[in-house]
Amino acid sequence: MIAALVAIAVVAYLVGSIPSGLLLARLKNVDVRTTGSGNIGATNVARSAGKTLGILTLLLDAAKGALPVLLADALDLFPAANPAFDQRATIAAALGAVTGHVFPVTLGFRGGKGVATALGALAALAPAALPLPLLAFLVGFGTTKQVSVGSICAALAAPFGAVVAGYPAAVSAAVAVVAALILFRHRENMARIRAGTEPRFGSDPNAK
Repeated sequence: MIAALVAIAVVAYLVGSIPSGLLLARLKNVDVRTTGSGNIGATNVARSAGKTLGILTLLLDAAKGALPVLLADALDLFPAANPAFDQRATIAAALGAVTGHVFPVTLGFRGGKGVATALGALAALAPAALPLPLLAFLVGFGTTKQVSVGSICAALAAPFGAVVAGYPAAVSAAVAVVAALILFRHRENMARIRAGTEPRFGSDPNAK
C-alpha cells in the first residue's frame, strides 16, 4: 500500500510539473521566464502574453491540481483491506501535484507559486474548505490590487478553512503543508510588499 501511495504521489508530481504557462506563452513567442516577474504562473502570463492565455494558464494549472486527486479517489484501491487508503491517496495526489508545479523536474525545479494548482487540489480534496481562502483572496486583492497579497491571504486562511469545515486532521495537515509551500514561494513578494515595490495587477509587464 505504501508503494501505491508513492506511485500516486510521483504520477501527480509529474502532472504538476507540466509547465502550462510556459507552453501557452510560447504560442506568442514569449518566454515568461525572461519577462515580467519571470514566473510561469497565470499572473505573469497574463501580463506578458495576454489575458486570454493568462486565463487558460489559470484553468490548466488548476486542472493539474484537481485531476490527480479526483483520479486517485476514483481508483478505490484496497477498499476492504484499508478503508482509509482513498483519503491517503487523495492527500498524496494533492501534495504531489502542488509540489510538481512549485518544483518541476521539467524546469530544473524552478516553477510557479503554486496558487492555481493548490486551488484545484483543494477543490477536489476539501471543497468545503474553499470559501474562507477565496474570501481572503478577494479581500486581499480587492484592497491592494496585488495578486500576491490575495494569494498570501488565501494561503494563510486555507488551513483554518479545512478545520472549520470539519475535515479530518490528515486533510487539514495536508492543506497546511500546501499553504506553507505557497508562502515559501511568495517570500520575494513579501519583501517587495514591505518595500512598497510590489506591482499591482495590470501594471507594466516588465515590473517585478
